[in-house]
Amino acid sequence: MSRVRGKLACTVLRGADGRKAVRLPDVELGAQVRKGERATLGVVWKTINAADGDDEAEGQPKSRMFARGFYVFNVAQVDGYAPPETPILPEGARIAHAEEFVARLGIPIERGGDQAYYRPSTDTVHMPHFERFIDAPSEMSTRLHECAHATAAPHRLDRDLSGLFGSAAYAMEECIADLAASFVLADLGIAHSPRPDHAAYLSSWLKVLKDEPRAIFTAASKAQAVADWMAGRQPQPPP
Repeated sequence: MSRVRGKLACTVLRGADGRKAVRLPDVELGAQVRKGERATLGVVWKTINAADGDDEAEGQPKSRMFARGFYVFNVAQVDGYAPPETPILPEGARIAHAEEFVARLGIPIERGGDQAYYRPSTDTVHMPHFERFIDAPSEMSTRLHECAHATAAPHRLDRDLSGLFGSAAYAMEECIADLAASFVLADLGIAHSPRPDHAAYLSSWLKVLKDEPRAIFTAASKAQAVADWMAGRQPQPPP
């Protein structure tokens, strides 16, 4: 499973209590799914290379995608199973870590005004002052979203930012930035807060999906490239 589709799958398969789903073979001996509980269908998407002899249009990649289904239960549906405790840093420590993470990206950030946006002409992210946000996670969520847009600069990942508001290109870029911010925030242990403009983005995004159902994989792949670029600016552990 690729990192992108793996993260998307984990998002789908988390239950109402926030804990991950488990497959039946993963449950310890003695644990039992409660009677009457229903499993959730999970899907793993994989990409395989096509045979060299396959007919392909000139310049098109020789690869195929296929899906494999499997059934899972959330741990809340299983009796006699205690998931291992995962140490969680206090929110203050997680925010401090996120501040260091963003600082290492080297993306100029200017404070002021009442809107958050990335300005390609000056290669700067513009953010309202901290007190304009509900809380620290909301501010960090917005900042990473705008930093994700900044990775479109030619000297970073070189994505097209010419799409006008309401266009398919604009909706695609917003989805890339939001997915990338979600991926990074999940790794940093910070909740991804909804933004007031999400409703408008979703309206445009639904049209993109209707016109091109595979667009979600394109957006997720580009979002993973953003998350990888950001991670690559962080200190790497010794081999």
